[in-house]
Amino acid sequence: MTYVPHRRAGVLATFAVVFAVLLAPAFASAQAAADNTVTEDDVIAGTMNIDFKTRTNTDTSGDLKEGSAALGAQDKYSFDLNVAKTTEFSGDILRQPKLSSSVLGRTKQNAKLAYNINIAVLNPHDLKQKKNVGKWVGEIAIDPQTGAYDLARGESPLRIAIDAVGKATAFTDKFGGKLVGKAEKKESLTSYTYNRIVGNKTVSVTVKKSDPMRFDNIELAKGPAEVYPHTFVTGRLDYDYETGNWFTDGIHFKYNLDGKDVDDVITGSIKWVEEPDRATNGKGHYEFNLRFNEDKNKPAQSESAAFEKMSSEDAFFAVDNSIPCMTGKIDYVDTFISGGTTPSSSKITYHLTANKLTKQQIVNFFKLWMVCVGPTNDE
Repeated sequence: MTYVPHRRAGVLATFAVVFAVLLAPAFASAQAAADNTVTEDDVIAGTMNIDFKTRTNTDTSGDLKEGSAALGAQDKYSFDLNVAKTTEFSGDILRQPKLSSSVLGRTKQNAKLAYNINIAVLNPHDLKQKKNVGKWVGEIAIDPQTGAYDLARGESPLRIAIDAVGKATAFTDKFGGKLVGKAEKKESLTSYTYNRIVGNKTVSVTVKKSDPMRFDNIELAKGPAEVYPHTFVTGRLDYDYETGNWFTDGIHFKYNLDGKDVDDVITGSIKWVEEPDRATNGKGHYEFNLRFNEDKNKPAQSESAAFEKMSSEDAFFAVDNSIPCMTGKIDYVDTFISGGTTPSSSKITYHLTANKLTKQQIVNFFKLWMVCVGPTNDE
């Protein structure tokens, strides 16, 4: 799509100035950016389409384990998402499963994720104008024994590569660390209790089969501008097999911004809600209720009193906009494999809302969510 009519001779020069200001270190002091928070709907917005080819294109040769995907079949996640209003990520992520021979169990195909994502920045004075500035590319290797996602061991390094734009210099920065995803053997899963402070009380939810997705010193590459620094992530996001909900008692994002060390902590829940007619219309959605630095931003009594009469479970999932948080929804319309409830494809729409969040917090969460794109979209 062309956003700048070719007959306007001076526009490209204007773009160079606008985006140099946007991307260069001079585009405002990083500290000032950190002090400015965003309260706005659709801070992560757009669409994603998933084609689960590994579920529909299955092996017919008999050479692979029963129920395997066909050799070369890949799931494809295609998306066009706007993040923090002035950055756009569009492209594909391909997910390839491990395949083993039917008799000896020899590996016939290694598992991996491959990223091919275009990155563009938008003119803050006219969001219809944008300029491509680089790419998010490379692979995540998936360990054949443990199933861990190793962000540093792909055949092509997973990285963000930004071109020189105006006065801003080009750079490439790599991802790293490991994502230890859902367990293959569900029998070993145990219960876990999650706590959060709501009003003047602590409320709890106990999950009987909690499946932890652990972040082992994950490194998120910086970019697309220097104001979004290289970030280290630790903690866990846990899946509840009975409800389809996700919980976390702490995901830590550590980075240095303008000489200051920052440690953002996300706590809360992502609740799965199905429509009554999901079996026929395929509709469901995630409701986000993620709090940022909850311990440092406890609500005032006057604003928290509304939660006191709720049950513990209702209060746990209630949104409290008096503290920094990410809320909103991700809507799914799934098409099921004939005769079952397993999606063969998904049409997804993002409408996530920021309340008193910095752009660094929004972009960091988005990057991590895209690293987790496989586990968070499994049934």
